[in-house]
Amino acid sequence: MVFTGLAEQRERLRSEIDANIAVVLDHGRFIMGPEVGQFEQELAQFSDVKHAIGVANGTDAIQIAMMAAGIGYGDAVFVPSFTYTATAEVILILGAIPVFVEVDASTFNIDSDDLVKKIAKATADGMRPKAIISVDLFGLPHDSDTINRIAKEHALFHISDAAQSFGARDAKGRPVGTLAPITTTSFFPAKPLGCFGDGGGIFTNDDDLAATMRSIRTHGQGKAKYETVRVGMNSRLDTIQAAILLAKIKIFAEEIANRNSLADAYHDCLKDLVTTPIKAEGVVSAWAQYTIRVDNRDAVKERLDGIGVPTAVYYPKPMHLQPAYAAFGDGLGSLPVSEMLSEQVISLPMNPYWIQADVDAVFDGLTKALATPSMATN
Repeated sequence: MVFTGLAEQRERLRSEIDANIAVVLDHGRFIMGPEVGQFEQELAQFSDVKHAIGVANGTDAIQIAMMAAGIGYGDAVFVPSFTYTATAEVILILGAIPVFVEVDASTFNIDSDDLVKKIAKATADGMRPKAIISVDLFGLPHDSDTINRIAKEHALFHISDAAQSFGARDAKGRPVGTLAPITTTSFFPAKPLGCFGDGGGIFTNDDDLAATMRSIRTHGQGKAKYETVRVGMNSRLDTIQAAILLAKIKIFAEEIANRNSLADAYHDCLKDLVTTPIKAEGVVSAWAQYTIRVDNRDAVKERLDGIGVPTAVYYPKPMHLQPAYAAFGDGLGSLPVSEMLSEQVISLPMNPYWIQADVDAVFDGLTKALATPSMATN
């Protein structure tokens, strides 16, 4: 059994990917070649958004979005603690201050009630609240209506980190890419839409923001090549990666449907065995990971790995307890849900080319791994 379907996908698309790469090798425009613009058009059409901008990676995408929003030194940025370090590190890179927020135990996404409390506390403490970065953890879109309302009420800029959720839709059918003023994503190979290296994307319907972010990704370039109108960075999507993604995006909707079918199959057979992830009626998740919760997680993982069921843990320690961010958190016990999840979560194989035998093997493996009393969390 495999953890992802990357090998199957690669074989399926090998001839088209090889042909696309050959075209790039022939025309030799390795930086900002025509495939980048073509892919951006495909991205915009897929996500029903006005502007899609290819960048070097998902971390740069967040930084560029923050720079375009004017976030900088001393600004307070509210971010969930239960996430990957990339979301938090760019805040500090720009001289801003991360304020770590609790997550909802059932969705893994930012807890709106705790967000409001953290905004009030930061204001009372004399901080300068500037922005919210929501994270669509494991592929589930955040509650954009609530987060956008909170952002508007407190005059905060909302950036959606959709590194794991591109391809998803909310309960109203709105695609990820349209759920915040700026949305960012990653094309890291293991993401639902991944390239063969690093890559990232930014989405917005705002013309001015789009123009600013396109400038920032190319050293702050103005209308002329050697005109510099702002401080920027070097974060262009590689042409060969764009060529690879052009082949992959053609089958992406099919793969998202397959991921949702696998998630449904997992839920049906595991719901009485472990705590399975939830999504609201009508929501389409990208299912970057199918993440369950169990007690004695490390022992369960060891048993599953030992019988041939690959697993992964995202993430074993929340940001507020990481050494790099400890000074910006309130220590152990301050965000109990994030801390609990970091000890319980385990992700199962998520292969869009799954077969029923894979689901059966996971069920059988978990049944054996949980045979010891009190191993499951319900």
